[in-house]
Formats: sequence, structure tokens, C-alpha cells
Amino acid sequence: MSDLLQTLNAHIESALTTKIQSANIALHELTIEIAPQDLIEVATFLRDDNQCAFEQLIDVCGVDYLSYGDSEWDVGGSGFTRGVKREFSFDDSELDTDKPEFKGKRFASVTHLLSIKNNQRIRVTVYCDDNEFPLVDSLTSVWSSANWFEREAFDLFGIMYKDHPDLRRILTDYGFSGHPFRKDFPLIGQVEMRYDEELERVVYEPVSIESRTLVPRIIREDGRFTRNRNTDTDENANEVEK
Repeated sequence: MSDLLQTLNAHIESALTTKIQSANIALHELTIEIAPQDLIEVATFLRDDNQCAFEQLIDVCGVDYLSYGDSEWDVGGSGFTRGVKREFSFDDSELDTDKPEFKGKRFASVTHLLSIKNNQRIRVTVYCDDNEFPLVDSLTSVWSSANWFEREAFDLFGIMYKDHPDLRRILTDYGFSGHPFRKDFPLIGQVEMRYDEELERVVYEPVSIESRTLVPRIIREDGRFTRNRNTDTDENANEVEK
């Protein structure tokens, strides 16, 4: 498989030359990065070229790199442990104003393509130039199946797709504010909704739950709990014998 991907990568780089900003083969997958202005040209080539023949678009998804590299997990000798307290907060009222502004391109639109003819896959990554108004071209003119996927990326990440025929929310409510998959969106949301029997309609209210970090149960294989349980059992047995 790696030889086939190497051949495919060499063919794409040879045909598109400077259009490919970077290419990487990892875990038997080929990923190429291109500039936003080259997306339609590169996508059309990947679809129509006989050696590529990526006739099917599998997915278009958004990525937010705001907190990329930050972690709440502490890796110690006893296993992985999630911190009870966050190092920083996503609540606008508690944001650290001294925290440095995010450097680099925050949002990316990632397209996954499949060639049924050649039994190959490729991932195409495009980073949005403007962090305040992330914008890339719509792929609906190349693959019509991009329609709903781009609407999902717009709804959840706020990525705009130029020339999309019907770019509107697809998962959240009509009056929803913000984009829930952005890293600075509160985990508890901004409002909650319920049906009011007196008004006979759905009403929106401020969130009534408190923001907290959920610490999942960690199963460790070092036997610490087994040893403690055996020790407690032995001590209890000794007390009964006395």
C-alpha cells in the first residue's frame, strides 16, 4: 500500500507542482495541503485525472486549532489522569486577558476522497487565511455530495463556503447563536430550552447547570486497587479471628 501511495503522491506533485504546499504519508494514508485559492483546480484534477480518479467525496469536516497542543491530561507512572481543574476557561467572563493571541491559521477544511476505480483514498487539507472570517471555496461544483457536509462544517465551526448553493445551519436550532464545535464555545452551552405550558411554546433560558470538568473512570493495570482490596480483606479476617 505504501508503494502505491508513494506513486500516487509523486504523480500528484509532478502534475500540480507548486499547487501542493506539503504532502505526508502516515498510517497508510496520504494527506496533501493546498492553498485556498487552488482548491477547485486541485479538486477537479483529482477527480478527472485517470491515475487519481477520485470520483467520490466521502466527507468534508472542519478543524479548530485554537487549543492545539494543550492538554488537561497528566501522564504519570501510574497511568493517564485528567486534571480536575482546567488550566484555562472557555467562559468569556473568565477568560485570561493576558493569554497571548492565537498565532497562525486557526481553522481548516479537510476533504476526504475515495477512488473506487483505483481503490485509493486521499485527504486534502485547506487552512483558512482569515481567523475572524474563515472562508474557502465550495466543492459542490465538483462533487454535489459536498453540499450537506459543508453545511455541517459551517454550522459547527463557522467556516464559510463561497458559492455554496444553500449555506445554512443543518444540525442546530434556527435561532442558535455561535458554533458549538469551536474550542472557545462553552461546554455547557449558552442557553437551554424547554416547553412552557402556559405560553404553549418553547422558551429559551440561561443555562442552569454549573460548568465543571468531568473526570472519567480510569482503569489501571498496575494492581493498586487489587492490592488494597486484598490487604483490607486480610486485616478484616484477622480482626474476626481475634
